[in-house]
Amino acid sequence: QVQLVESGGGLVQAGGSLRLSCAASGSIVGINAMGWYRQAPGKQRELVVIITSGGSTNYVDSVKGRFTISRDNAKNTVYLQMNSLKPEDTAVYYCNAHMVVAEPEIRLYDYWGQGTQVTVSS
Repeated sequence: QVQLVESGGGLVQAGGSLRLSCAASGSIVGINAMGWYRQAPGKQRELVVIITSGGSTNYVDSVKGRFTISRDNAKNTVYLQMNSLKPEDTAVYYCNAHMVVAEPEIRLYDYWGQGTQVTVSS
């Protein structure tokens, strides 16, 4: 059984920083890509950033220059460093992973974390 466990959300003032973590565990064969999505109340879920197995990244325009995704392959963990936070960054942030896992049958699965709340005050 594979799980994604997120941490690092919280309340921060505008201009501050937070670092989100997402650790994958279970019968992981390989990770194809991982990313972060966010959803604010009443708004559509949007892709914030994705990192591929080859290390290439793609950020939504609104976070370019402020957010940085990184990974620790040995720990099956991805991070999102968020700097210069703005009130419009307030949302629930979800970790997403496309992983080949061995259960219930070996194939590519799309997994989601439980979400972590990020609130940025003015």
